[in-house]
This record gives sequence, C-alpha cells and structure tokens, in this order.
Amino acid sequence: MANTYTQIHIQFVFAVKYRDGLIHSSFKDELYQYIAGIIKHHNHRLLAINAMPDHIHIFIGMRPTQSISDLMQDIKGSSSKWINERKFLKVKFEWQGGYGAFSYSKSHVNRIINYIKNQEQHHARETFQEEYIGFLKLFGIDYDERYLFKEPI
Repeated sequence: MANTYTQIHIQFVFAVKYRDGLIHSSFKDELYQYIAGIIKHHNHRLLAINAMPDHIHIFIGMRPTQSISDLMQDIKGSSSKWINERKFLKVKFEWQGGYGAFSYSKSHVNRIINYIKNQEQHHARETFQEEYIGFLKLFGIDYDERYLFKEPI
C-alpha cells in the first residue's frame, strides 16, 4: 500500500515437540536457508536465525502485509514437512504447538542479533524452559505453565 511506512522487529521462539533434540548440525544450515526463503517470499527481512537442538530463534523485520500467526503457520508447517520429506531423521519431526513472538525497537536490534548468534554460550548457563519463561516475564505476558510445554504422553 502506498505511503505505508513501518518498523516492526519481531523475535520468534518455538520448540521441537516434547523439546526433543532433533535439530542436528548436519542439516541446520539447510533448515536456516529454507526458513529464510519463506520469510523472503513473504517480503519480510531475516535479521538472525539460530537453533539449539530443541528450539529455534528467528528475528525478522516484518512487513504489515501478513499476520504473525499466518507467517508462523507457514514457517512451522512447511519446515517440518520439508525436514520429514528429506528424511534427515529416523523419527517424524514436529514443532511444538504455539510460539513466542516478541517485539523490539530499532535500538535493540543489534543486541538481539548478537543474543541469537550466541545461543550456544547462553544455553551453557540457562535451559530453554528458563529462557522462554524469562521472555514471558520480561514482556509481562500472562501465561499458565501447564500449557507452555507439551510433555510426552
């Protein structure tokens, strides 16, 4: 739309189902490229992406042409299908339901990029669950711990 100017920076965080460590270094870079293609296809701008074996962080400059939920549905659905079609794993890959989406001002962009790039060092000190709950508390988001992380049945 003409004369529409935005500055929207969103960090997405979501986990592998049951927080299984299924994101292997053997296909991690290809996964990043695949997700980057989805983001670019929707005219958003990838700022940073990094995953631990059990979760992923994606930081984008988002255009107001698509809802967050539609973008997340595309990224999570398409990437899990892509992983399974390529048979990277001997088990079925699934993302856990839900996600975190956290917005930042321009003054925080470089700090968030560095935070995402340094996930390995960060998680030497803090678990994913601690990190995620920390985000929810920092952003003042009400939550019910019973529904945060789906446990195996």
